[in-house]
Amino acid sequence: MLDGLGVVAISIFGIRLKTEGSLRTAVPGIPTQSAFNKCLQRYIGALGARVICDNIPGLVSRQRQLCQRYPDIMRSVGEGAREWIRECQHQFRHHRWNCTTLDRDHTVFGRVMLRSSREAAFVYAISSAGVVHAITRACSQGELSVCSCDPYTRGRHHDQRGDFDWGGCSDNIHYGVRFAKAFVDAKEKRLKDARALMNLHNNRCGRTAVRRFLKLECKCHGVSGSCTLRTCWRALSDFRRTGDYLRRRYDGAVQVMATQDGANFTAARQGYRRATRTDLVYFDNSPDYCVLDKAAGSLGTAGRVCSKTSKGTDGCEIMCCGRGYDTTRVTRVTQCECKFHWCCAVRCKECRNTVDVHTCKAPKKAEWLDQT
Repeated sequence: MLDGLGVVAISIFGIRLKTEGSLRTAVPGIPTQSAFNKCLQRYIGALGARVICDNIPGLVSRQRQLCQRYPDIMRSVGEGAREWIRECQHQFRHHRWNCTTLDRDHTVFGRVMLRSSREAAFVYAISSAGVVHAITRACSQGELSVCSCDPYTRGRHHDQRGDFDWGGCSDNIHYGVRFAKAFVDAKEKRLKDARALMNLHNNRCGRTAVRRFLKLECKCHGVSGSCTLRTCWRALSDFRRTGDYLRRRYDGAVQVMATQDGANFTAARQGYRRATRTDLVYFDNSPDYCVLDKAAGSLGTAGRVCSKTSKGTDGCEIMCCGRGYDTTRVTRVTQCECKFHWCCAVRCKECRNTVDVHTCKAPKKAEWLDQT
């Protein structure tokens, strides 16, 4: 799944990967969304969807078929990829593994995905959720010709506040889930091994997480806004809520192993609890991500910014794995003491603030060689 999704995000939709300090982040290479859409339309018009999709490495035949048939939806898949990569990096910004993306690697996260770890489980879940969220939003905003508002939310309904009429434009979560399942799960369904079973489970967790945070929005009607009548619709919540939820699922992920028939999971060890449908599952323990380990996909924490006073995962003791840290004094210039001047001008002073920035030391050379 991730191979195809990563390639669609990088090869078609113009994501650029750049290094900022020790954190590599995915950022759009096109300044505005409208310019991005126009550029994509010209690109597809010039080369044709078939030519583009046939030349993307990593896609299985079913994904190529969907890519060729629905090039406009593929644009939403790319937008979803940007969103979930950004959310993944936000959730793990203070951890040794910080959801680092790798340039020139169509799997986006490189060898991290080869190990069936908690991190892989989270990436599959958040990426599947990102595709659902982006397609659902595009349907309701009229950007896709094959879907629009949710056609199933019609008639009268009720909640704790009383009766209401379905109206407005409910987000079409049904179509978003259906297409994401067809596209994202296509690669796993052809493999039919234990890892594919794990990936399919975590993909489903991501899709259901988006559905979990649909919210009810209403408009009141009546004399002086008395709300004697209400018109309501279902709307997507901010993707951050889905990210926060899946991050908690990551913390409580269940280590499992496949049953002998390969059709289900069982607890990895006696006494471990069994996984439910909402749990993220994984097979292998995670590396510590302290040092560069090419086999495990770890880039290490050398050069990462840490907090000298924090006792959490962003603290220098934990982040630097006991190797110590370097301190650099940095002067930052900010706008301050801003005042409004009539008419229509805001004038600020420049304030200089000197702070200490702490970064993790690199491991000793002998220690580094042992890991590579």
